[in-house]
Amino acid sequence: MKHETSGSIGPYSSQGRSQPTLPPARIARTLSSVQASYEHFDHTADMGIRVRAADLPQLLAPAAKGLYAAIGSLEPGVESERVSIELTGAEPAVLLRDYLNELLILFERDGRIVTTIDEADFTNDRLAVTARTALIDEERSALHREVKAITYHELAIREVAGGFEATLIVDI
Repeated sequence: MKHETSGSIGPYSSQGRSQPTLPPARIARTLSSVQASYEHFDHTADMGIRVRAADLPQLLAPAAKGLYAAIGSLEPGVESERVSIELTGAEPAVLLRDYLNELLILFERDGRIVTTIDEADFTNDRLAVTARTALIDEERSALHREVKAITYHELAIREVAGGFEATLIVDI
């Protein structure tokens, strides 16, 4: 039986090009080697965030940290409440985008950030998170820029050696 897979998850990431992939057995052996992380990269009139992790659920925390770092140096204050977010769809990259937009609304509307993810379920068609939040400590925090939204432009999640990489563009 021949197994074929694209190197990306969904149409937003492939842009009509074939992406290299690892065979499923190799992916399983190397998943634990990717450290969850994020990095910012330059993008015309916007800001890019690239997130790496061993699996889809582990993309969530560094993606949130990358979003918050794009806004500024946000320091948590008093822990305020737990939040549950559940999203469904047919595209993991869009689910991640929608999750970050929910976090952006929570920040803008309530002045809260997610501090700890207690439970996360992230599959190809569902993203469910239960997390703890804290109010922003306004005296210790510094806002550097306004993030308006996470866009669909260049939105992608793709398999890489040892895990997954997500690319997101924030509208600033």
